[in-house]
Amino acid sequence: MGFSGGGGLRLLHCLLLYSAWQVGSGQVHYSVTEEAKHGTFVGRMAQDLGLEVGELVCRLFRMVSPDRRDYLEVNVQNGILFVNSRIDREKLCGRHPVCSIHLEVIVEKPLQVFHVEVEIKDINDNPPVFSVSQKKLFISESSPLDSRFPLEGASDADIGVNTVLTYRLSPNDFFTLDIQNNDEQIKPLGLILKKLLDREETPELHLLLTATDGGKPELTGTVELQITVLDVNDNAPKFDKKIYKVRLAENSLNGTTVIKVTASDMDEGANSQITYSFESDVPANVLSKFSIDPMDGDIRVIGEMDFEESKSYQIQVEATDKGIPKMVGHCTILVEVVDTNDNAPEVAVKSLSLPVPENSPSGTVIALISVSDRDSGTNGQVTCSLSPPGPFTLLSTFRNYYSLVLEGSVDRERVSAYELVVTARDGGSPALWATASVSVAIADVNDNAPAFEQPVYTVFVKENNRPGCHIFTVSASDLDAQENSLVSYSLVERRVGERTLSSYVSVHSESGKVFALQPLDHEELELLQFQVSARDAGFPPLGSNVSLQVFVLDENDNAPVVLPPYAGVSLVTELVSQSVAMGHVVAKIRAVDADSGYNAWLSYEQLPEVGVAGSPFRVGLYTGEISTTRALEEIDGLSQMLLVLVKDHGEPPLSATATLSISVVESRQALKASSGVSRSVASAGKEAMALDVNVYLIIAICSVSSLLVLSLLLYVALRCSRPQPGIYGPRKSTLVCSSEIGSWSYSQQRRQKVCSGEGGAKSDFMAFSPNLPPCSGPADSTEQQAVAQDHSAKISKQHQSTKIQGEIDTHSG
Repeated sequence: MGFSGGGGLRLLHCLLLYSAWQVGSGQVHYSVTEEAKHGTFVGRMAQDLGLEVGELVCRLFRMVSPDRRDYLEVNVQNGILFVNSRIDREKLCGRHPVCSIHLEVIVEKPLQVFHVEVEIKDINDNPPVFSVSQKKLFISESSPLDSRFPLEGASDADIGVNTVLTYRLSPNDFFTLDIQNNDEQIKPLGLILKKLLDREETPELHLLLTATDGGKPELTGTVELQITVLDVNDNAPKFDKKIYKVRLAENSLNGTTVIKVTASDMDEGANSQITYSFESDVPANVLSKFSIDPMDGDIRVIGEMDFEESKSYQIQVEATDKGIPKMVGHCTILVEVVDTNDNAPEVAVKSLSLPVPENSPSGTVIALISVSDRDSGTNGQVTCSLSPPGPFTLLSTFRNYYSLVLEGSVDRERVSAYELVVTARDGGSPALWATASVSVAIADVNDNAPAFEQPVYTVFVKENNRPGCHIFTVSASDLDAQENSLVSYSLVERRVGERTLSSYVSVHSESGKVFALQPLDHEELELLQFQVSARDAGFPPLGSNVSLQVFVLDENDNAPVVLPPYAGVSLVTELVSQSVAMGHVVAKIRAVDADSGYNAWLSYEQLPEVGVAGSPFRVGLYTGEISTTRALEEIDGLSQMLLVLVKDHGEPPLSATATLSISVVESRQALKASSGVSRSVASAGKEAMALDVNVYLIIAICSVSSLLVLSLLLYVALRCSRPQPGIYGPRKSTLVCSSEIGSWSYSQQRRQKVCSGEGGAKSDFMAFSPNLPPCSGPADSTEQQAVAQDHSAKISKQHQSTKIQGEIDTHSG
């Protein structure tokens, strides 16, 4: 079965790589004994790894040892692994049972990596070793038979059987060697006394202890045992008394002598030389307070003597001679400490019932205070006092205990906490005293309702606001604390026309922000009055209301509407005699605007006809009358088309157009046409009459408006000249900010309905609010500046309207 093309070659290549991986992934294991000489044969590495000896050089054969030591080396000529340097197993692996050297063999072209492990075998090259060469033992001649004296064994650096040790002792009459076998590797050694010692007969013994390992050949180690027989001391020192009693004043200075003890010994020589010391089991408080001179037995004070810490001390003293073995005598010293007035009273608040509700009745126990004095007698008798004076007092309940009692009324809004000082004074001379501070916090009860800064707020909002916009924020403060001061806001529901108040506005219960839920329409609703309720979270809850007057300001959102007969898309033709004089009124355009103020102030403008110049007609700027500017001529033609633009004064201005056709006829034709259009003539008479009425009406409205403005200015001046008493007392006027308008205002909006021509009544006059500084809120600063500029522009237009009204009056006259 053959392979075709590149597929067969790829399969053969994969088989070769797999075979190479199988060879390269194996591991070769060798072993060699430690201390082998240089050049000792270890193994045929190239052959064992399946490598050709002749390719070792060209394939860049190299061997790497992880520890970078050159213990082993490979001859690249024959592929044999041999010992290159001395190998000390104990230095390389210590006492580890298995010691190996791991090698990595790397060849290239192709790259292969092999792992070789060479185990180092132990040989018996280390003899047993004792820690010292000579061991000194001191054994009393009075030691009983079978007494055991422990010895330290030897150690061997080898492993396995090479480290198994056996011991033997040189022959003697007094001691035998004792070896205890157990499960542990360590075998305790000891000497067992088999014959009583006599120092006068045998003062010293010299023995040799030998240790032999289990290797081949055997290695040994020795230690010399030098035994000294000690003399027996058979007389102990004795004190004059068994018990000594001493009185010592507390606070005695360091170095003060407490007592001097003396002991005697009937022995001679070193056995009669005595040293003094405290017994080994003397308590730590004795060692920290007293010291003893070892030579003369003088006991002195070294620490602070405190009667309150310990009223007495019991000191165990021993006298030890210098004999061998040493003999000891004992005595007891009882030290009584005498009290002095050195401790100030201690004041502790054992129980504190805080905070104290501000409506707590008189006699309420607030705290239990304990007083104590570590002194005794009159030095420990304590009396207490309280300062500063206030609605609290101290009552003695029983010995060393006082009660802190409320004896008056407290008001958290007036004083939220009292800092009291309790003074305790003892009966010593001089008297000592101590103080303790007690902070009494007054807990709040819900006795204050939320309060607004003003009873009424006036807010101005532009119409066509976006739904959900923020128009104002009400804020009420509560003098109470915690939940009693947590204020929530809600609307006082009522009906506004056919709808509920909640369909127009809402208030956030936590922040007090008032939002307009839908766009407001000045033409539908000019003033929205409602109340917001603020209620705290106390029990029972308390609340108050504030009134809001929201004035909806007009925007230019209604375009002018041209009234019939020039409304719509139909073309109206007007007939004019060719012999009319200059100033003859041909027609009158009437239009109305649903807005108010400047937004409803209309002007009329004739749009130039393309390709026609020098029209003999003009349109009155504010009357809408189309009249001739000169006598008609033949060059004017028999008919002309006029396009009139009606534009209001809003920002931006809105406009509408009216189109009419004017036909020029001879005088006789005009008379004939007049009989056919008598109704049109009558209508023209009515229009002239309506024009006269409009002129007089505008003059009357301007007069009344001027009087109204003067009255408002006089009222404001009188209002500002004297304070207005109210339920909140005299205070400065507070500006009201509307985030949607961005201006400060107290003015009230007044509107008068004016009838324009045949149209319905419309708003033609408004008293605008003054342009005052904008609010300082960072979120609405850009909008406030824009609105402020809008108000400035309106004021400028107001001045222009005065001049224009004068022109209208002159033209009407």
